[in-house]
Amino acid sequence: MFDTVLIANRGEIALRIQRACRGLGLKTVVVHSEADRDASYVAQADQALCIGPAAPGQSYLNQSAILFAAEVSGAQAIHPGYGFLSENAGFAEKVERAGLTFIGPSATCIRTMGDKVAAKNAMRRAGVPCVPGPDEGLPDDPAQVLALARDIGYPVIVKAAGGGGGRGMRVVHEEAALLDAMALTREEARRAFGNPEVYIEKFLLHPRHVEIQVLADSHGNAVWLGSRDCSLQRRHQKVIEEAPAPGIDEALVAEVGERCAAACRQIGYCGVGTFEFLYERGAFFFIEMNTRLQVEHPVTEMTAGIDIVQQQIRVARGERLSFTQADVQCHGHAIECRINAEDPRTFAPSPGRITGWQVPGGFGVRVDSHANAGYRVPPYYDSMIAKLIVHGRTRDDALDRIRLALAEMRIEGISTNVPLHREVLQDEGFAGGGVDIHHLERWLQQRAAQ
Repeated sequence: MFDTVLIANRGEIALRIQRACRGLGLKTVVVHSEADRDASYVAQADQALCIGPAAPGQSYLNQSAILFAAEVSGAQAIHPGYGFLSENAGFAEKVERAGLTFIGPSATCIRTMGDKVAAKNAMRRAGVPCVPGPDEGLPDDPAQVLALARDIGYPVIVKAAGGGGGRGMRVVHEEAALLDAMALTREEARRAFGNPEVYIEKFLLHPRHVEIQVLADSHGNAVWLGSRDCSLQRRHQKVIEEAPAPGIDEALVAEVGERCAAACRQIGYCGVGTFEFLYERGAFFFIEMNTRLQVEHPVTEMTAGIDIVQQQIRVARGERLSFTQADVQCHGHAIECRINAEDPRTFAPSPGRITGWQVPGGFGVRVDSHANAGYRVPPYYDSMIAKLIVHGRTRDDALDRIRLALAEMRIEGISTNVPLHREVLQDEGFAGGGVDIHHLERWLQQRAAQ
């Protein structure tokens, strides 16, 4: 048990965690960089400690500074949010060795699921369907590599075992390009992730990106909380998410969801997590598991009626889940737009001072943000400044609601992608539901050509 949580993150997720802690009667310690000194959630914390300059490597990624802040503040637990140190197994171990609670899964689970080869092995053992391809890293022998690719069938994709965030992957359409792609990916993986291991699997041409949210406690209980569709992406970065994934047979989703929950029980997982799949032609294929809170968790909260962040904190305190799978009932449809400080056409970052801030409201509308009029968006971090989430009785209701909400939204002083969201939500393809992961890139190319 603990009564004080150190929040090792920034921006909207730091505020979201802070609110969840308050709802549980917990005190909060916020660590911040010099650039975030004046953020609203810093002023609202029970304690606030500056841990370094703006550069993430000297502040939010500085493990020693964060652990020292926990020691001097008296915090007994650390919540890493998402990004930064949230999936760093070494940091989770240091937190545990310091006698503190890491609000997330064990370092062992983070390592297993963070290595995509190990994760595929674990998921196959649990009966979770995976993308066709061997459950091991590529051998050094070129002839063996070429033979593996022929067995799978082109196109294939070469991936870094320790990769993520859209990095460390190359699509190969013909045999002549395979060995060069493997060598380049290995070197990129070594430099970016400190792990040169790569693997190969079938490249699906027109898949959707569908996720299953899970929640597990330390007493062997695990549930899944419905599906999400995150197919609207640009350069492997999600732009709009929704729950549930439209147009997929509910019985199939339930079958895959049950296998995900069973996998959590099998590996001793405790906390929140997300199983990510490619979905094509009526079949799910596991690609990776995120062992942390997701940016898009609010759409699941809106449909399942469960405060996922509070549940994450509760199971970290050793509590049993207070509900079973039979109690989880998802209702309606939710959509989330990520609001970024960037040019809506060139996507160039747009840091600076926000001079006007008008956010929408009303029934079924939620805005998660740390920003306001007068807030200065720093140039050092991710450009997301808000998440606009709506909930409707049906998907059409949710689409109508989010279009109205975007029409109300006004952010002045900087450029944002609000105009992009307004345009995309008029697209007939997206409105119809079930677009693939390449849809937004195609739409952007068509817009540029006009």
